[in-house]
Amino acid sequence: MALRVLAAMSGGVDSAVAAARIAEAGHDVTGVHLALSSNPQSYRTGARGCCTIEDSRDARRAADVIGIPFYIWDMAERFHRDVVEDFVNEYAAGRTPNPCLRCNEKIKFEAVLDRALALGFDAVATGHHARLVDGVLSRSVDAAKDQSYVLGVLTREQLSHAIFPLGDSTKAQVREEAARRGLTVADKPDSHDICFIADGDTRAFLADRLGASEGPIVDALSGEVVGTHAGAYGFTVGQRKGLRIDRPASDGRPRYVLSVEPVSNTVTVGPRTALEVTSIVATRPVWNGPVDEPREPIVCSVQLRAHGEVYGCRAQLSGTDLHIRLDTPAAGVAAGQGAVLYVGDTVIGSATIASAS
Repeated sequence: MALRVLAAMSGGVDSAVAAARIAEAGHDVTGVHLALSSNPQSYRTGARGCCTIEDSRDARRAADVIGIPFYIWDMAERFHRDVVEDFVNEYAAGRTPNPCLRCNEKIKFEAVLDRALALGFDAVATGHHARLVDGVLSRSVDAAKDQSYVLGVLTREQLSHAIFPLGDSTKAQVREEAARRGLTVADKPDSHDICFIADGDTRAFLADRLGASEGPIVDALSGEVVGTHAGAYGFTVGQRKGLRIDRPASDGRPRYVLSVEPVSNTVTVGPRTALEVTSIVATRPVWNGPVDEPREPIVCSVQLRAHGEVYGCRAQLSGTDLHIRLDTPAAGVAAGQGAVLYVGDTVIGSATIASAS
């Protein structure tokens, strides 16, 4: 049965090939590019770009080659509120957000999907490297490009209206197909880093919005003040570089950020071993897989950052909080990051990390 599909086209090779595959399969496809900034020049461009004027032109050219209608939707105000301001507020609260995860949740599969359904579309297709197996989110066959982690926040209802045409292909195969189809984005480099921080300097971006606020850097072992900083928001748990510590540790080994306390504006540092945690509490759980809410401990695995290591664990819902017990210690686990649970390659749910010990 032919569907009316809205193809989200970022201007990259993945979304272009995804739209082409859906159209070739006989569906009624319309391409849409999301304008996410009222001042596109302030966003990344070129090889490190995402959602810029250059990208919108690339998306339009790809739609022309595919032969589908193409529109640009202005999502700048919603993106600024739900992604950019959320990013700043989370850092101000001492947490470490993932803006790509939030963009998928709030923009691509909330605002866009809601509008698409209201306009009579049946589904939204994207170029994410992930699979839907019987409606359940699973990893891509290309482990290096798998994006199921940043889609783990989606609800079952949202996934029921999603199409991920690339999940059974590697990135190399996608590029080869784009070249065969005559898509000029076939060799376009992937976007990297955070699209709304033009120069990639997160600390300067936050300082511009939150202001400088000098505070102490404290050694966890000695309790001594070993340096100062211009704002605790500029640090994240697990960070090693850029600490500007005045004196070396007594054992001569590197120090890492262990905690960020926004109220006292204190950054605490210490040895890598002090970063290791085995217990995680996460909030706002979403259950989108074949497993019901685990009121009893279930054996599964968890991924704690995009393209990060996967840990065996036992997970259990207690009240509204998800408790995760890791089989082996993880380091650099920061509040605000996403914890996505898997059974094999299948996503069963996700939550936002609140604390770890």
